[in-house]
Amino acid sequence: MIEAPLPSSRRERRKREVRGRILEAAHELFEERGVAETRVADISERADVAQKTFFNHFPSRQHLMRALAETALDDLLANVEEARKLPAPTPKQLAHLFGIFAENAEAAGPMHRELLSEIIHVAYESFNEPEQALRLNEAFGALVREGVERGDVTDAHDVDTLTQTVLGTFYSLMFSWSNFEGYPLAKRARAAARFLGEALAPRRTDR
Repeated sequence: MIEAPLPSSRRERRKREVRGRILEAAHELFEERGVAETRVADISERADVAQKTFFNHFPSRQHLMRALAETALDDLLANVEEARKLPAPTPKQLAHLFGIFAENAEAAGPMHRELLSEIIHVAYESFNEPEQALRLNEAFGALVREGVERGDVTDAHDVDTLTQTVLGTFYSLMFSWSNFEGYPLAKRARAAARFLGEALAPRRTDR
C-alpha cells in the first residue's frame, strides 16, 4: 500500500520536531562528554534518528554548532530584553544582565565552557555574515540608547561608541570564562557592570 504524502504543515512540524531532537541531543552530549569527544553517530543515536537524517538537517558539525549558537543567542537576547524592561536606571539594568549571564554560565557546569568556546568560534569566525554579532549589537545598542534618552547615560559620546564599550566588556567576560580555568566569572561580572555604570554616567558638563 502506498502511503499518501504528508500535508505540508504536518511535514514541516515533523521536520522541526526532528531538528529539535537533534539539537537537544547534541547539547546534552556536549555537556556530558565535551564537544571533541562527541561523534555524529552518538548524537544520532541519542536523538533516535539515522545519520543520514542528521546530515539532512545539518550538512556538517559546523552547521550544527551554528544552530546551537543561534539558540544560545536567542536566550541571551531574551536576557537583554528582560534587563531593558526593568524599571531601573541603566547601571542597574547592566548589573542585572551581567549577573544573569554569570549565574546561567556557572550553573550550566564545566562542559558548558567548552561548548561556549566552540559557539563563539563558529558564530563569529566561521561564517561570512556575522549575524549573531549584529543582533547583539542592536540589542545592546537599544539598552544604551534608552539610557541616553532617560538621562542616566552620558551623551558626550555617540551611542555606537558607548554600545561597543559595553559589548566589548561583555565579549571579554565570555572569552575569559570560556578559555581560562578557574576564572571568577561572577566576581568579574559584578565588577565590570559596576565599572560600566560609573563610566557611562553623565557628567555635569555633558548637557
